[in-house]
Amino acid sequence: SLQVFQQTGIPHSTLLQEQTTQEGGGPLGGPLRYTNTCILYLSCQQQVLDERLDKRVDTMLKQGLLDELSHFHTQYNKEMVDANRQDYTRGIFQSIGFKEFHKYLLLEEDQRSLEEGQQLLQEGVTALKTVTRRYARRQIKWIRNRFLKRPGGNVPPVFQVDSTQYPDRWEEDVLQPALSIVQAYVQGQDPPVAPIPYEERVDTHQSYRCEVCGGRLIMGEHGWKAHLASRSHQRKARRQRLRQAMEQHLQDKARQSSEASDSSGEEDFAQAFSAMLEDKARQSSEASDSSGEEDFAQAFSAMLED
Repeated sequence: SLQVFQQTGIPHSTLLQEQTTQEGGGPLGGPLRYTNTCILYLSCQQQVLDERLDKRVDTMLKQGLLDELSHFHTQYNKEMVDANRQDYTRGIFQSIGFKEFHKYLLLEEDQRSLEEGQQLLQEGVTALKTVTRRYARRQIKWIRNRFLKRPGGNVPPVFQVDSTQYPDRWEEDVLQPALSIVQAYVQGQDPPVAPIPYEERVDTHQSYRCEVCGGRLIMGEHGWKAHLASRSHQRKARRQRLRQAMEQHLQDKARQSSEASDSSGEEDFAQAFSAMLEDKARQSSEASDSSGEEDFAQAFSAMLED
């Protein structure tokens, strides 16, 4: 990046961003240099692959892995171990095949052949096989994420050839299919087999805000679905639904009480008005029409004031 900036005067990140906007570019970078590019992916059944990886570790041990590790430990690592400054997370010390034998390498030469030494050696071998299988799984995951979950013009098609039955069926299952695919590309023809279909991409950049959990920000669709299924979110969601139901219930009760109060007031008014009319009828037989109308007006006004 420093060299790019020194030669062009433009930050490397700016150039990379510009490449993604070019025709044929995409999230992973600029357009392909060669348009008729394809990828041949040698796959294998997981169980068979694990067995091959274990045999590979055994072969490495037979070819002198322990002597190489012991020499490296004596020349470069023993001094740091004695000073308690060893760091297996940086540089070559983090590589697979060294830190797994840490306890074994700490033993003196004459102790390594004893029962304790052989036990630590076997633990190191088991750990090495485990991390090797784990690393192979990460590589397969990288292939899917890099080529199958990011379709676009700058992602070549991936053709899978099965090497499970190597070496018995190498010609039939790997070599001949690979040659036919490459030959079709060279001749501008459709390959005899279809590439691996792209997988549905999960957007890891989209953000979601959970109002139930106090506005917590969740990144990615996968993380959002996991959050919605979590016990903490579901417990808070249940509390929110219960609180909303209680508030709605109180509002309904208040409305019903108000309606009942209004209905009672209307009935009292009707009864008072009916009684006033009866009094008016009785008084009208004893007084003139004009005096009765004045009494009615005064009584009606008094009732409204009450």
